[in-house]
Amino acid sequence: MSDAVQPTAAEVRAAAEAVKTALDRHLAAVERRTGDDDPAVYEAFNELAAAAEEYDELLYDRYDEVTPFEIPGSDDTLPPYTGPEEPNALSVVIRRDYSVVEPQRLLAQAQRVEAVEEDGATATEGFDAASGTLHGALGVLFGEFEPDEIASRHKEFGLEEGDSTLWVTAADESAEPGEWLEAPFEAIDPQRVVCRFDVSAVFDDESDDEDLEDDLDADVELEPVDRLDADR
Repeated sequence: MSDAVQPTAAEVRAAAEAVKTALDRHLAAVERRTGDDDPAVYEAFNELAAAAEEYDELLYDRYDEVTPFEIPGSDDTLPPYTGPEEPNALSVVIRRDYSVVEPQRLLAQAQRVEAVEEDGATATEGFDAASGTLHGALGVLFGEFEPDEIASRHKEFGLEEGDSTLWVTAADESAEPGEWLEAPFEAIDPQRVVCRFDVSAVFDDESDDEDLEDDLDADVELEPVDRLDADR
């Protein structure tokens, strides 16, 4: 970093003072906590993490020095659970990403499915071969196979797995039929997430980096968290 954009010594000192203040606030919030998921403790925790991260960055930029602290990423942190203690309904939200690495294999699999369906169609009904395009082939395969089966057989379909995440959210009662179908992912309340499971290649990459450099701080794959029984 050039001298023109380096933080001043005063800025580094101010960041250090901010960490001290955030530490005091966090300890005070913990001492006054009213339960396992006290919002005040959660807020103080995030303020402390932000202050420590700011200090760490300024210290490095100014003096090329680091702190011994590992700052948890905010994206890996769920807010306190505020849902029902005894949920009467659950929603399971899943996202899986794939790359199309073998288009011809994908097309061939879809054409096999269509060939079976075409044999069962009458001559007067005709048959619309949707598998002639990649997006058509995807429609055929996902219409024929359950998502879990595609996940377990993705290589057969010319796909490569990417990141995936599964969120289980609690509700007081089940949604009305058809209520959320137009926008299935917009109504997720992070404070009602019971548990979450993430799978990503980035976790494997970070593990490899740790093997190469013992002193490298790296995140690890998120462990499943039972929000109803576990502390924050």
